Amino acid sequence: MSSEPLAAAPVRIESPCQRRCCLDDDDTCLGCGRTLDEIRAWNESDAQQRLAICQRASQRLLQANG
Repeated sequence: MSSEPLAAAPVRIESPCQRRCCLDDDDTCLGCGRTLDEIRAWNESDAQQRLAICQRASQRLLQANG
């Protein structure tokens, strides 16, 4: 048996896309709450950045839906 610690599997944050893409006047998707810039940056973002995007998007949807 090896005494080396096991490497943790990378965390994968799935896209919040709901396949209901429609941008409002502020370029925010009405389906997932991400801004156009966040949608464009998604594929290049690491897990920490993706989590932050998801949190901001969720907050936007909550505010929009009262």
